Parts: sequence; C-alpha cells; structure tokens
Amino acid sequence: MMSAEIDTIDRRILAELQRDGSLSVDQLSERVGLSRNACWRRMKRLEDDRVIAGRVALVDAEKVGLGLSVFILVRTSRHDPDWLKLFRDAVTSLPEITGVYRMSGDLDYILRARVADVKAYDRLYQRLISRVPLTDVSASFVMEEIRDTTILPMEVR
Repeated sequence: MMSAEIDTIDRRILAELQRDGSLSVDQLSERVGLSRNACWRRMKRLEDDRVIAGRVALVDAEKVGLGLSVFILVRTSRHDPDWLKLFRDAVTSLPEITGVYRMSGDLDYILRARVADVKAYDRLYQRLISRVPLTDVSASFVMEEIRDTTILPMEVR
C-alpha cells in the first residue's frame, strides 16, 4: 500500500529511472523538468514507499556464460503448508532459478531459470527434485529471446 498517490511527474521519474537507473539527480531533474531538490525529494519518497524497490545493474547473461534460458513447468499433487514451505525453500535456494510463479489453470508453478547449457539444466533439475517431491516437471528451452525487459509501462497521465 502506497502512502502517496503517484502523479504524472512521479511517473516520468519512474520511466526515466527504469531506462537508466544510473542517472544522477541532476540529470534526472533536467529530464523531468524539476529542480534538483524537488526531484531528490520525490525519489526519496518513491524509495521510502517502496515504489522504487531497488536499483540494479542488468547483466548480459550470454557474456557471463548463462546463455540458456529455461521455463520449468511444475505440477504437484501436494498443496499443504509443509510442502509449500519445502518448495519455497528449495526454489529460493537455487540461484539459477530467477523467477517463480504460482499459476492458475493446469500448471501449478512456472519457474524461470538461467543456466549455461542443457547439462547445467540437468544438474539444476536433479538438485530441485532431490529437495522437494514434484508430481510432474517439464522444461521448455528458449530458442530466441524476442523481448525481455524489466521496464514497466509508465503511462504519463
């Protein structure tokens, strides 16, 4: 829950920071048309309200030897709290798993992972199934990344 409403200027700030999180306050204030101090106060409020959840460097997975993107499709016959804790502990402890989503519909979970190659995926798979019982696990390997972005659409109202 936000303590303040997000206005047009906040949306501009968020849009600019999503494109380039390394902007200085001076650069950002110039781009959004605010004084340096007003821009800094707004950024601070957005951070305090956790609208800006963090700032990171986006790393090229290919260049660090993690060229294979995998979506792991999981079905389970268990949904009790003990199993869920075991599952959460397992998937959050495996650094190759970069996203975990509980789904509606036919699948229970979709996991997103980054690994070097199919052999590395198999090692990840073996570690995952040794930590938590799963009914059905299958994987789809990404052949081409057409679009992958962290930028949320910030309509300026």
